[in-house]
Amino acid sequence: MGSHDATLDPVWADNDRVLGQLFMMGFEGPSVTPQIRKLIQKHHLGSILLTAKNLKSAEQTTQLVLELQRCAYDAGHPVPLAIGLDQENGGVNSLFDEIYIRQYPSAMGLAATGSRELAYEVARATAEEISTCGINLMMGPCLDVLTNARNQPLGVRTTGDDPQEVSSYGVASMKGYKDAGLASMGKHFPSYGSLEFLGSALDVPTITESLESLSVNALVPFRNAIREGLDAMMVGGCAMSSAGLNVMHACLSEQVVNDLLRNDLHFKGVVISDCLEMEALSHNIGVGGGTVMAINAGCDVVLLCRSYVHQQEAIEGFKLGIENGMMSEQRLKQSLKRVLDMKDKSTSWEKALNPPGISVLSNLQPSHTTLSTRAYNSSITVVRDKNRLLPLTNIMEPEDELLLLTPLVKPLVASAASRALTEQASCGSPDPALWERSASVMSGERVFRELGRSLARQRNGRVLHTSYTANGVRPQHENLINRASAVLIVTADANRNLYQHGFTKHVSMICNMQYSSGGEKREKPVIVVAVSSPYDFAMDQNIGTYICTYDFTETALTSLVKVLYGEFTPAGALPGTISQSQKLNQSKQHWLVEAFNEERDSNALDVLIKATADGHTPGMRSELSSATSNSFILRNPEILEAHFVVRNSSTQAVYGFCSTYFFKASGTGVIGAIFVDPGRRKLSIGHSLHNRAIRTLLQHEGVKRFQIGSRLPSIYLGIPTGHGGERKRLRSWFANLGWNTALSRSVCSMIARNLSTWSPPPGMAKSLQSAGADFDLVYGWEYASPVLDHIKTNNRQGLSAVYKMALADPSACGIIRAKRPEDGALVGTVVLYNQHSQLAEFVPGMKDTGELTGGISSPVISPSVGEYSTLLQGLILLGIRQIKQQGCGACILDHMDGDADVDGFGAMGFSVAHTFEEVSCDAATWTRVPPS
Repeated sequence: MGSHDATLDPVWADNDRVLGQLFMMGFEGPSVTPQIRKLIQKHHLGSILLTAKNLKSAEQTTQLVLELQRCAYDAGHPVPLAIGLDQENGGVNSLFDEIYIRQYPSAMGLAATGSRELAYEVARATAEEISTCGINLMMGPCLDVLTNARNQPLGVRTTGDDPQEVSSYGVASMKGYKDAGLASMGKHFPSYGSLEFLGSALDVPTITESLESLSVNALVPFRNAIREGLDAMMVGGCAMSSAGLNVMHACLSEQVVNDLLRNDLHFKGVVISDCLEMEALSHNIGVGGGTVMAINAGCDVVLLCRSYVHQQEAIEGFKLGIENGMMSEQRLKQSLKRVLDMKDKSTSWEKALNPPGISVLSNLQPSHTTLSTRAYNSSITVVRDKNRLLPLTNIMEPEDELLLLTPLVKPLVASAASRALTEQASCGSPDPALWERSASVMSGERVFRELGRSLARQRNGRVLHTSYTANGVRPQHENLINRASAVLIVTADANRNLYQHGFTKHVSMICNMQYSSGGEKREKPVIVVAVSSPYDFAMDQNIGTYICTYDFTETALTSLVKVLYGEFTPAGALPGTISQSQKLNQSKQHWLVEAFNEERDSNALDVLIKATADGHTPGMRSELSSATSNSFILRNPEILEAHFVVRNSSTQAVYGFCSTYFFKASGTGVIGAIFVDPGRRKLSIGHSLHNRAIRTLLQHEGVKRFQIGSRLPSIYLGIPTGHGGERKRLRSWFANLGWNTALSRSVCSMIARNLSTWSPPPGMAKSLQSAGADFDLVYGWEYASPVLDHIKTNNRQGLSAVYKMALADPSACGIIRAKRPEDGALVGTVVLYNQHSQLAEFVPGMKDTGELTGGISSPVISPSVGEYSTLLQGLILLGIRQIKQQGCGACILDHMDGDADVDGFGAMGFSVAHTFEEVSCDAATWTRVPPS
């Protein structure tokens, strides 16, 4: 092949040689494996991707790369291997060596310095270090624009949300890489900055923006980098879904690679596919077919990261495609030329077989150490310091105690040391020496413990240091807060680790309510430090002192300590368009919201309910499966209800529905349901319904709190959480509307089937006898007074309404009571009901089972009872017995505390049907709501 083409050496007449140059592959482990050797020698593999799993030190990396190149040279390769590496800095460094490889700020940290020159210097220094080890292709820069910044996993790996700023820093980094002799590769085309996770684990994330929107925003950095001479481009494996564009995997799409990247953006360099081993792609298409599709789409190099089986499958698929005439000779020549041009710029046999290694790295170390310190010192950002708490000497006496609260988070994603720790841990106990050596790239306890030591070395008073988790503020935290003179809270991506957000707000509230010994209110100083994404509290003015470091390497935290003690004045600034004036995802369309009219809208609402249930996640049962329009209408004089629709007045179709209830007894305003036609989402219909609901609930006299999720009707008990990626989207949607989803309460509905063969778990009946209570079953209003007095110990929304409905319907409902033997006082109750009860009308799950079903609802245990779990299980156990005696085949628990003993109920035969997060807040939270 190609012997007639003057631009190609006759050596490329061998089809296998050409094919090998169009693959990039990886392998497992720190040494050359028989598999990768065979790929190089037999299949002429032309490019290799190294990851943290391959790299242990600078010296080992140099030897590994040299051995790979010698293998290719001895096998007769006409040109050296292209060897690529992710070395983005911040938390993403594949090569770590505490002695010879320096740590530098993340892309967003560099943007915070405000200096493109510094970004260039850092990029060049980074490239010089890995080039010295024999690497010739930098898998960067990251050119994504964070158009949905607060919910994206990319985080600080890219510059921010301003396309021009991302572009200028990306180009500066690219030039730094190229000037150090490396080839550069932009990623992740067409953008990973606005991904939405809409489906299951086997679905890729989706770009829903139109091409027009991408063109004026996300594509700007890619366009400019191409203009400045970018060598290669990685095309992502994401899906694209917008008007006129429906792409399953971008890197397999001719529309994306040939049309958009080649023709519209005029890219002439090497196009590298995303890894075809990704589960979604290999499962849906297959690696062999995916390889042919990638080449035909316009990719020059197909990436397969590590699986030898998949790598062989890709080669065979490629050969079969050639044999079947699916790829022309001319097409393969084009890709080969691009790969050879890139290699010609970045490597040669002389260079590949003589990597400088440690000797040159030793010479670079002093100047690079200085550069690293300067970059980190320039990136630290004090976003706010309202009360002038900085430096700490402003507010603390020498002997005062400082409390440091740090989260338990995972190791940094791509640090070699953290990968090595993971591997060692899987084989046994990690080497303590490795734990110590890797402190500069470890998160969690190790690196934060070193932060505590650094803080303590600077002062006489003690530094009290403890961690926090999703369990929230514990008594030990409260004791330490009371003891300390100031509190320093560290967060790491609190927008994705929502427990951190809730914990920080809770501690801030505690400190704001501190009192002096004389009884005067004395606010305790609180400083919050975001050590990853700056978005954690950037717009929360209630956090008065807020600092951002952009990563949590030891170098970054050393600079942080210097800022806290006033050793230098930080000059970093938040990158992009973050500012107090910016409002997230504000609705741009305000739909006409009308009050629900039962006569007019019932049929159309039934159609909407069916469409919403049918559009549910495949394989999962919708909460609306057996609901009708009547399921939302209570007609209870003690509950004020108001429901709303967005509809088409011409066709009478209902596009969206929202139900609200005001429970007078508890002063709680509730959004019981809010759903939109699946075909009309992202048009602000939900926003408009939500705003109307909040405004209506605010008008009720005596409203004390608001809640998402309703016990009655028992359809949505809160935000649904059992639908994979949908859970994250829904939580984010409500959070952006102002709900603090971090402080939610887990609730669920459960079901037990096959009651005809059911029997209580061994030992449970005996443990019931030890509960220290007498049980009975009562019916009717004559028993109301003691029951209603008892449930006042629990102020949950809708509780009294459920009990009153049951007491008023003795033919179909009953109350199981647990009484203290000595005085007959009630210590526990639960409601029983069957399918003929009024209560069952508001529990659609009762109709879902397809058989005679009974229900158990709203257990209330007196707070004075010591054996809470035993008594609760006893009430449920007796309830199942009664329901079984009535001939029922199934039993539903329609509103159970998700934090209760679910395993205990599992032992009784129950399984979880639906899970929710009930979210509550003080009514005062909603002071102003935009118009619908």
